[in-house]
Amino acid sequence: MPTLERKKYSEKWFSSDGQFNRLYPNYIQLLSQRHWTPLVVARKAAGFLAAEDGVKVLDIGSGVGKFCLSAAYHKPNARFYGVEQRERLIEHAEAAKEILQLDNLYFINGNFTQLDFRQYDHFYFFNSFYENLTGTDKIDSSIDYSRELYNYYNRYLYKQLDQKPSGTRLATFHSLEDEVPPGYHVVGVEMEGLLKFWIKV
Repeated sequence: MPTLERKKYSEKWFSSDGQFNRLYPNYIQLLSQRHWTPLVVARKAAGFLAAEDGVKVLDIGSGVGKFCLSAAYHKPNARFYGVEQRERLIEHAEAAKEILQLDNLYFINGNFTQLDFRQYDHFYFFNSFYENLTGTDKIDSSIDYSRELYNYYNRYLYKQLDQKPSGTRLATFHSLEDEVPPGYHVVGVEMEGLLKFWIKV
């Protein structure tokens, strides 16, 4: 498909969250409001994280890939990576990627603790550890949940972010900020404080 036709084809999917969610099965659509990044948030976060061409952005706990797909569409000169433990969600993300014909994003099936953070420049975090807390809505029952895991994941991410160089960018959405080291300073706030932009000094 020629580039112009492909762009027009993709535009329809990004016209609204409802339209975009039709890329997925019904049961995935039902999880959207609680668990998947809204398109407006993805666009704002991508603009901040991919301010320069060629950067590599990691989405920690990418679910069905909504942030990465939207970010890759709006920032074609950056590369986006989503890591997700649930293989079934990765399959949905890959299927949507195929429909949208985007080639600047990649999905990784695994735990984020298995990744080398030195391979990525900037990071997006939609509080993917929150499910581990008692009384919270779960995506499914395919993985273990516990307060111990919540604490472990936050400590691990905190340490990895702390080791990144000055200038590293982080976008958090609905975060309790347990994972953010003190070296990161807020440089922007959107969505009534739910979306924050950070830069390590």
